[in-house]
Amino acid sequence: MQIIIVGCGKVGSALAAKLSNEDHNVTVIDTNAERLNHLTDLYDVMGICGNGTDYQILERADIQNADILIAVTYSDEVNLLCCVLAKRASACRTIARVRNPIYSTGRDYIRRELGLAMTINPEHAAAREIVRLLRFPTAIGINSFSKGHIEMFRFRVPDHSPLIGQAIKDAKILQTDGLICIAERGDDIVIPDGNYVVQKNDKLSVILSPQNALKFISDVGLKTDAVRNTMIIGCGEMGYYLAKMLLNMGIKVKIIERSRERCEILAEHLHKAQIICGDGSDEDLLREEGLEEMDSLVACTGIDEENIILSLYAKNKIRQKVVTKMSRLEFNDVIRSLDLDSVINPKTITTETILQYVRAMANSYDSNVETLYKIMDDRVEALEFAIHRNSSITHVPFEDLHFKKNTLVAGIYRKNRLIIPDGQSYFVPGDSVIVVTTNTGFDEIGDILETKVRS
Repeated sequence: MQIIIVGCGKVGSALAAKLSNEDHNVTVIDTNAERLNHLTDLYDVMGICGNGTDYQILERADIQNADILIAVTYSDEVNLLCCVLAKRASACRTIARVRNPIYSTGRDYIRRELGLAMTINPEHAAAREIVRLLRFPTAIGINSFSKGHIEMFRFRVPDHSPLIGQAIKDAKILQTDGLICIAERGDDIVIPDGNYVVQKNDKLSVILSPQNALKFISDVGLKTDAVRNTMIIGCGEMGYYLAKMLLNMGIKVKIIERSRERCEILAEHLHKAQIICGDGSDEDLLREEGLEEMDSLVACTGIDEENIILSLYAKNKIRQKVVTKMSRLEFNDVIRSLDLDSVINPKTITTETILQYVRAMANSYDSNVETLYKIMDDRVEALEFAIHRNSSITHVPFEDLHFKKNTLVAGIYRKNRLIIPDGQSYFVPGDSVIVVTTNTGFDEIGDILETKVRS
């Protein structure tokens, strides 16, 4: 597809890198020539220096033939205007990053009236992700497939789990409730087979249905207690959205915010929250405000280093869950070595959400990938494929198919039911299929086989 990206900040740069690597024709527009040159030197993209609201700049980017325009500058208004101009000039689809809370209540109206394919608010999306993690505090991360009917649940094996010392093929709980599809031990990541023996502190990812999640969590020795209260340290826009969602769920919220002006605004809009004006990095203040009595803590100040220190300090004091907000996309190896509980990056969530839309759009052209997650620092891909009527690998038992190395069919969603596959399983038209692999570049279901067949 022909894609135009307006804005080469962290999100725009990440999108340009990933989309160009997926063989799309990418043109990037930015007013910063230095940033633009750096991006075009690194990736196979075309760069145009200028303002995306300038119609002549859009013409130079060949807007008339573009399939999609993505506006992710730092200005909501610039993003929206870029999309309006693009829609007037062509039949392309448009995506705008819109961050200001003033637009939040009318976001659907704006999207509909301006003809946008999508608007995304990074802070709101990150807050939703944190709520999902607090729903299952023992999860490190949760990815969703088949419109929420299937989840990939990532967790650390606890000390007394019945899984410890067992080969996956011998673990009774895994015969029906879920399938382990990724195993992490130290820096090693594998797509495990049935002979993989689980050890304490392994990080495992399992495919299961949301209905089976609580039972599975309990059976593998993880705590299932619901979060009853949360402490939020630093309450910018993400913290505000998070607090509002949690209060609506009946969860008690305590906010520690350094800015008195910000506290007054929060008090005006979050009547049920307890708001403390103070320094969230002050150990005495945290002790006075009952840190050790809290079920969960979300460190979301505007400084990554402060969030990391707060999270490490609170890790052994908070009862169930510590979530760390990160803004930078760099130093993934360092962050992973710190062994934080769960890390949320609004920019990464924004990038992945936009990529999912683009990939779904590409599906109508030359791919049957419905959803794609690049996880574990892009070392693993989790894909969802749609099985079409003309696929030549339907009704063939898996035991007769030769899957590529390090590739696992982790689940089949058929007629509102999750099927954990075995050797007798097979694909039928209409299936949604979850594939986990350390390979890259799969476009259609036939790519998972050693010998490519038409799919």
